[in-house]
Amino acid sequence: MKRTRTFTIAAAALAAVLTMSSCGGKREAEPAAEGGDGCTAASGQITIATGNSTGVYYVLGGGLAQVISDNSDLKATASETGASVQNLQQLSSGDFDIAFSLADTAADAVSGDADFKEAEDISALSRIYDNFTHVVVRKDAEIDSVEDFKGKTISTGSPKSGTEVIANRLIESAGLKDGDVTKQRLDLSKTVDGMKDGTIDGMVWSGGLPTAGVTDLFTSNGKDVEILDISDLEGKMKEINPVYEVAEIPGDTYKGVDTVKTIVTPNVLMVRNDMDEGTACALTKLLFDKKDDLVKVHAAAKEINLDTAEPPEPIKLHPGSQKALDELNK
Repeated sequence: MKRTRTFTIAAAALAAVLTMSSCGGKREAEPAAEGGDGCTAASGQITIATGNSTGVYYVLGGGLAQVISDNSDLKATASETGASVQNLQQLSSGDFDIAFSLADTAADAVSGDADFKEAEDISALSRIYDNFTHVVVRKDAEIDSVEDFKGKTISTGSPKSGTEVIANRLIESAGLKDGDVTKQRLDLSKTVDGMKDGTIDGMVWSGGLPTAGVTDLFTSNGKDVEILDISDLEGKMKEINPVYEVAEIPGDTYKGVDTVKTIVTPNVLMVRNDMDEGTACALTKLLFDKKDDLVKVHAAAKEINLDTAEPPEPIKLHPGSQKALDELNK
């Protein structure tokens, strides 16, 4: 059974509770009615796949659910998941209607590569913000680069997550082989616990800035851990998937951490191609019209921008989203 968990919003700016029963198969919710004319959302229920409870997807997904519920005839709920790969698989199967995903995983899905046996019939509402790859290691583990993962115990993220995809590609790009690294497929909460107690030598996490779990680690154990510069692996990573870029985690994003270069991956909001154009258009407009509400939930939403709304190739915009962006850019 695939794991989901009820999401609860505690942000004062939204002050609402979103609930969804824990489930592993198709939801029993009433499907959304056929969409209205133009750029009007359907009525009914809509579900959002997010990510780990201490990550940005989870927080921002709850905020998005509240924005949708408050400003349309749709009632939205958001659930914790293993993140990108699981999200897109369950989006395609109909368990969710909207899915947060890293662009590299979404590119794999629409192309039928990697974890996807065939091309998935999905498209994007919009590119949203960038995920920053955090390679965090214990200082006593003597790890100065990803190449030094050899012989070490490393958390590569939740099974079927975008973090796991990136972690495995980093290991491959560093020239390491299967068996060189003892991989622990842990969610962020368990990963942080392992870093604190020393049972894990290092971790890979892909998330927005700041990520609550990483903030917790550096606040409580900052003297014991550090973030590595992995920008030298950009070329090898781009050979695997062209969406990867280099950017900086600004100094003091985490307590006591100086500016450090890393590899970033765009995030996208994905839907099935069979979503009606009116609903896709309305949801895309809400994303930009209510951006300030989302920023109150998490600072990563500041990056939601019409100038960067186009997803990277080979991901395509849903026709309804293209209509919304065309109207918003007039």
